[in-house]
Amino acid sequence: MNESSPLVRLRDVHKRYGGVRALQGATLSAVGGEVHGLLGPNGSGKSTLGKVLAGSVRPDRADIAIAGSAVQIGSPRAAAKLGVSAVYQQLSLVEELSVSHNLVLGQEPGRVGFLSDRAAKAKARPILERLGPALGDVQADQPVRDLTPGQQQLVEIGKALLREPRILILDEATASLHRDQVQVVFDVVRELKEDGVCVLFVSHRLDEIMELCDRATILRSGETVAETVIDTVSPEEIVRLMVGDVQTVEREQEEPAEGPVRLAVRELSGKGLSDVAFEARAGEIVGLGGLQGQGQSELLSALFGATANSGSVSVDGRPVRLASPRSAAARGIALVPGDRGSQGTLPARPILENLTVASMRKRASFGFLRAARERAASQRMVDELSIKVGGLAEPVSSLSGGNAQKVVFGKWLLNEPDVILLDDPTKGVDIGAKSEIYRIIRGLARAGTTVIINSSEDRELVTLCDRVLVMFEGDIRAEIRGSEITEERLVQAALRIGEGTHGETTAESAT
Repeated sequence: MNESSPLVRLRDVHKRYGGVRALQGATLSAVGGEVHGLLGPNGSGKSTLGKVLAGSVRPDRADIAIAGSAVQIGSPRAAAKLGVSAVYQQLSLVEELSVSHNLVLGQEPGRVGFLSDRAAKAKARPILERLGPALGDVQADQPVRDLTPGQQQLVEIGKALLREPRILILDEATASLHRDQVQVVFDVVRELKEDGVCVLFVSHRLDEIMELCDRATILRSGETVAETVIDTVSPEEIVRLMVGDVQTVEREQEEPAEGPVRLAVRELSGKGLSDVAFEARAGEIVGLGGLQGQGQSELLSALFGATANSGSVSVDGRPVRLASPRSAAARGIALVPGDRGSQGTLPARPILENLTVASMRKRASFGFLRAARERAASQRMVDELSIKVGGLAEPVSSLSGGNAQKVVFGKWLLNEPDVILLDDPTKGVDIGAKSEIYRIIRGLARAGTTVIINSSEDRELVTLCDRVLVMFEGDIRAEIRGSEITEERLVQAALRIGEGTHGETTAESAT
């Protein structure tokens, strides 16, 4: 590894999203010719820090230097001019175009206004040969839509390699790859390292970090808390650095609820899911743990009938056909989505309409609604949930993030659900609103509602949950119960360290 001055240096990086501080003075220093890991628990800011360097996130404040020169990176195009390329788990491919045309996107050969197919294939050929052992029988003129997810991810990586970067960011870029494909990518990364390229590597697989990285920067709550040489630390020590001093978190109850089985899921498969099976009881709060992007949101979406799925789901012993959100809602299943702006509310419409839209059928008489009854139902939710509004006729867009999220809760509470699915329900809300939402969630459980919650904050799962089902690559791999739920245990299970110990059980015994 090159021990010279840093090729890339970030200091005092700050980024706020509303009331949430994603980065609080984070730092990073990496040299050419090294593979540098970026580690941290959910919500630590590691991906945001990488996106600042890649130009896809504009920081509120940052001191960035490349090869010793101070730079401003305001866009991905600006980053590319500085030699920075990034690969994410979310693809940026055009499915209708061929493999070769996707590889040269943004750097197309040929005359201005024309794209030569022959020139595109010629430029793409070295990359296809380099990744050939992992791509298999993929052809240059093959449409990207015909490729497997892993092959598409490899094309995404190839597109970044074609730019010949001196700084390459791989953010969960191996998540959809098989082990043999990962090894091909690792071989390429090692070649880049020999050529003096700095590779910043983010992965939810700790064994990949231990195998590939020379050093690592560890973030927690938006701050850099450690920099370590990988071959001098154990996986357990890395977890301790990620979690920090474990503090006792106040829990509502220590043992799971003993009500009857309310929700039973068997062999549920679909986009991002593989044979998921579990049960949840009436009055129980069940968390979905694991590093983000392991199928938690996909599971909630499938249970709400919003995405195609196979398998069986029953509520109170009765099978449920999850053909659509409407059919799920009719069977007593509700979803509070992660993006309240585009999925949970109608921002431009009045608060009254947003609160009553999901439950109008319950109050209709012979197909007609009474305005007084709708106002009364809305006002009851405003009062019960302590939603701060100027008037029911005001648009939801006039509310703070926390109060808008309470409107989403109220919309579904008026539908009197048996099962409520919560996808990161406190994302982007301030501490006061978060406390109020916790009160709502606990009140639902005390009333007998089954709560399934995905959260980007492990501390939230520790605070609220009776059990946590830890997901990894679309399946439930471990379960942690009661007083055994701690931030350190959640991180260990997410990274699959000591699996099956410390209060965890396998997914099979979880059902």
